[in-house]
Amino acid sequence: MNNLWLVAQREITVHGRTKGFLVGLVVSAVLVAVVAFIPKFFSGPDSYTVGLVNSPGIQPAATSIAAAEEITLDFTDLPDERAARTAVEEGDVDVAVVDGSTILADGRVPGQLGAILQSAHRTAQAEERLREAGLDPARVTEAMNVPPLAEVSVNPADDNAALRVGAATLLVFVLFFLLMSSITTVAMGVVEEKGSRIVELLLTSIRPWQLLGGKILGLGLLGLINFVVVLAAGVAASAAAGTIDDLPPGIGGTIAGALGWFLLGYAFFATLAAGLGALVSRQEEVNSVLTPLTTLLLAAYLIAFSAVIDPGSTLARILSLVPPFSSMIMPVRMAGGQVPVWEVALGAFLMLLAVLVVLRVGAGIYQRAVLRTGARVRLGEVVRSASAGS
Repeated sequence: MNNLWLVAQREITVHGRTKGFLVGLVVSAVLVAVVAFIPKFFSGPDSYTVGLVNSPGIQPAATSIAAAEEITLDFTDLPDERAARTAVEEGDVDVAVVDGSTILADGRVPGQLGAILQSAHRTAQAEERLREAGLDPARVTEAMNVPPLAEVSVNPADDNAALRVGAATLLVFVLFFLLMSSITTVAMGVVEEKGSRIVELLLTSIRPWQLLGGKILGLGLLGLINFVVVLAAGVAASAAAGTIDDLPPGIGGTIAGALGWFLLGYAFFATLAAGLGALVSRQEEVNSVLTPLTTLLLAAYLIAFSAVIDPGSTLARILSLVPPFSSMIMPVRMAGGQVPVWEVALGAFLMLLAVLVVLRVGAGIYQRAVLRTGARVRLGEVVRSASAGS
């Protein structure tokens, strides 16, 4: 075990300091942070400055309406329309209401602010007309203040449907990106050691399974660091944008589950990537030898993406139990809605079983192919030699 951990430390030290890893880490964190801020960008500002020219009735009504929508309005009294136009043009106020009849703006009136002012204008005018008719506006308002109809969902799980879809979509992207980059890094590392013949020196002092296991463990820890940094960036950005309270309930459990499924998926794909990488000696051949594996991962990604829209579909439910598709589809289903505990347990058990099988197969391929330099080793030859050896 000491040798395995020494190899893992070496992988962390060597690859963790590369420019590619550091740049990828920063880019991933920035992308997730930007995604967290998108709702803030499209929600518009939460405070406005309004100039008033001979429009006294609008302020109290607008303030009340804005407060209900958690928007702050600051009012400034202006002497006349000319002063109002100047204030709007110079940016001292966002809009100005003149004589209770006109809204002045530099371009279009912001939709949210315009709706508030229009509603306040109608309220102020209605109260004025009621007074002119000899009626008490307060009593009329009290009589019209009817409690709204209660809104009850027959499916409480759908209360946060839009939020869960957004969280699941982001989860699909992060899982696919990290798994794809991780397996490529593992395969490239194997080929680099084989092509430079460093592996021959390493295997004089440690066993092949220790070298393979240490490489997968070390690069897996780097992938885990990447995963945690991305999540931390997303949470921090959500807190800064003020949207963290809008996240769907149970998001902590979803993240923890996604972390576990990421580790299972990484162990499965990385082990196969190491075995396939050992078949070639040049890095130019890595992409071709990894094609079956990356195609499988891409298929899992596409199915998981479709499960974002309908996590309860028959295809999503079946493949969320089938390794290795379950490593991406099950966490998406968990983020997108309620999943029976027995399905999660069964999917995790089958995925763990598949990982154990792949570890044995991948280690066998790696051990028999990593010392065969020169031309590309065919997978069939490795399998036949394994059968003959047994």
